[in-house]
Amino acid sequence: MIIKVFLIGSVALAAAWLFRSSGGRQLAATRLTSLAFVFTWVTAVLAPDLVSSVANVMGVGRGTDLVLYVLVVAFLFSSIAQRRRLANLEEQLATVARSHALLQIDVAHATREDRVSHA
Repeated sequence: MIIKVFLIGSVALAAAWLFRSSGGRQLAATRLTSLAFVFTWVTAVLAPDLVSSVANVMGVGRGTDLVLYVLVVAFLFSSIAQRRRLANLEEQLATVARSHALLQIDVAHATREDRVSHA
């Protein structure tokens, strides 16, 4: 019984942290997927025989194997999403760096012209 409380509490805490930390920029689909994961996790903790039954229907020998497979797939999708976010951030950083460099050139050019016109 203690492990069930711990597991459900940990996923509830993770879900609360996920929804609190995004600042409203997270996609609705991601939130709905996360919510579905939370409900599935709680159901699996409260009714582990159900996981075994689903595993048997899907052709997996044990419920624990099914959980492992699902977690591997979830990790794969999470890794892909993180890579896409990183690539997007790298593009944004490059754009900002270019804009900053061009702005510095404009400022330096304007400062030189100002010095020449006062001389």
